[in-house]
Amino acid sequence: MTKKMLIVYYSVSNGNTRRIARQLQKAAQADIAEIETVVPYTGTYNEIVDQGQKEVNQGYRPQIRPLSVNPEDYDVIAVGTPTWWYTMAPAMLTFLSEHNWQGKTVIPFQTHGGWPGHVLRDIKAACKGAKFFGEMAIQFDSTGGDKMITSSNEIDEWLQHVKQGL
Repeated sequence: MTKKMLIVYYSVSNGNTRRIARQLQKAAQADIAEIETVVPYTGTYNEIVDQGQKEVNQGYRPQIRPLSVNPEDYDVIAVGTPTWWYTMAPAMLTFLSEHNWQGKTVIPFQTHGGWPGHVLRDIKAACKGAKFFGEMAIQFDSTGGDKMITSSNEIDEWLQHVKQGL
C-alpha cells in the first residue's frame, strides 16, 4: 500500500535544501511544504551564519508561518534542513517541536558544507514516537555555495530507496 507522503523543508541562502526537497518530491510524487520564518533572515551569507550560530547556541526557536498543509494528514514525512552549527536550522526545530510524531514515519535529510554534525540524530530525538527510514546527508561546497559534492548517483540511489520504501 502506498502511503501518503509530505516533504517539509527549510532552506535559506542558495536554496540547496529546497533543491533536494524538490528532487524528492518529483521522485516520490509527494506533497511539499516550505517552512518560512515569520521574520525572514536578511543580510549577507556570513551575517546569517553569525546570527544562526547565536540562535543555535541559545536554543532559539523562531516563529514560523503556518504550512499550506496539515502534517497530521500524512503517514510519511520527509524533513529536510540545512546544517547550522552541527545541528538543524532553528526553524526546523520549531516545526518539529510543534507536531506529534507518534506513529509517523520520518525521512530525515540534511544539506551541509562538509560538517554534517549531529543533525540526523537531533531530528530523531525531536520526533519522539516516529519510525525512521532513508536518512541522507548531502554535501555542498563549504563556502555556502550551490555546488553539490555528493554525487548525483548517490542522490539517485537515495531517491529510488525512498520511493521503493513507500
